[in-house]
Amino acid sequence: MEESREETMTAALFGEEELRDVSGLKHGVAGDHVEVTCGCTSRRYGDAVGRLRVFRNGDLFVSCDCTPGCQEDKLTPAAFEKHSGRETARKWKNNVWVIVNGEKVPLGKTVLLKYYEMALKSGNGSIKSTLKVGHRDEFVRCSRCNKVRRFRLRTKEECRHYHNAVANANWKCSDFPLDKITCDDDEERASRRVYRGCTRSPTCKGCTSCVCFGCEICRSTDCSCQMCRDFTSNTKA
Repeated sequence: MEESREETMTAALFGEEELRDVSGLKHGVAGDHVEVTCGCTSRRYGDAVGRLRVFRNGDLFVSCDCTPGCQEDKLTPAAFEKHSGRETARKWKNNVWVIVNGEKVPLGKTVLLKYYEMALKSGNGSIKSTLKVGHRDEFVRCSRCNKVRRFRLRTKEECRHYHNAVANANWKCSDFPLDKITCDDDEERASRRVYRGCTRSPTCKGCTSCVCFGCEICRSTDCSCQMCRDFTSNTKA
């Protein structure tokens, strides 16, 4: 009975035969997306493996499992390609692969891009609006060891932690609220720090897709700083 229900959910997005031999196939509870095993290969680092989620509105998101503890959960295929260390990036349709019948097949040669291509042709803007991040990753330097630490700004809690760290002139590694780190832990290498979460371009230095100048996520009504007070007063006005 369970197998029959899953086949019906898949058929709602794809034909019964289209994904039969794709490795790691799972189905969204609401039937709005499917999930499969994916990956990207670098000559230097080898295979970076992840989970690709394909949505009816054309959105494509990758949860990366390249290393234990990797926190990249909502990468575009292009960002995943860059994150994997692929030498010839910007060709994600050819470089990101799924496993079909035990073989690596480029994503562009599968039916998994059907809704992505349909959304592009229709010009409905759903892909662009859904993928907009609004906040890129930021860094704070430890006052004790002088190493910089990455802050991900995806939720209101994460934004508040970063906001408080910037306001603290004596902030140190042991104050990091989300992970237990010390001054003895290695600093993130410079080649990785250029990737800051922009969905338009992995190495973007700041654009309207990844930089926010104030919103309900990164500004707090209970904060007394000038930026938060200005935002709150403008919102009420």
